[in-house]
Amino acid sequence: MIESERLKFREFTVADLPTLIEQRSDPDVNKFLGGTKLQNPEALAKRIRFYMSCYETHGFGMCAMIWKPTGEVIGSAGLQPLDGTDEIEVGYSMIKDFWGKGIGTEAARAWMDHGFNQAGLDRIVAVAHTENWPSRHIMDKLGMTYEKSEVHYGAECAFYSISKDEFLTGR
Repeated sequence: MIESERLKFREFTVADLPTLIEQRSDPDVNKFLGGTKLQNPEALAKRIRFYMSCYETHGFGMCAMIWKPTGEVIGSAGLQPLDGTDEIEVGYSMIKDFWGKGIGTEAARAWMDHGFNQAGLDRIVAVAHTENWPSRHIMDKLGMTYEKSEVHYGAECAFYSISKDEFLTGR
C-alpha cells in the first residue's frame, strides 16, 4: 500500500463508515465537501461503496489516511474518477487537528506519484470549491495548473491539472 513520510493509506472497508461519518459531520470539514447534502450518513454509505468499487475497476481509489505516529485514521486521500468526466482526480480531506501541517500536500503528492509511476496515468486533475483557498494552494504547491472554473459535486469549482511529464520534471 502507499506510504509517505508521515502517512500510510489503506483501502476503505464498510467498517470505516462510522469514522468517515464522524469526521465529515464537522461543519468546518464538510463546508467545501458539499456540506450535509453530500456528507450525511446515507450519502457517505453510497460514497464509501464507490470508493471501494474504484479499486475493483481501476486498481486505485480513495483510501483511509492513517497518521503513522498513532495509527489514527485522520481523513481520506487517493485517486478516483472525477464524476461526469473521463478524468482521474486526486483528492484529500482530513480532520481539523491536522490542518495547516502539510498533510494535504504530502498525501496528494504520494498519490500523484503512484498514479504516474505505478498506475500509468498521463494526467491527473483536482477540483476545489472556488473559495477553498487552502486546497487551491496545495494544488499550486504540487505544480498543478489552473484550467477553468466549472461545477463539480454541486458547487462551482476551480479545476486544476498536471501531466506526467510536468510532475516528473517538477515543471
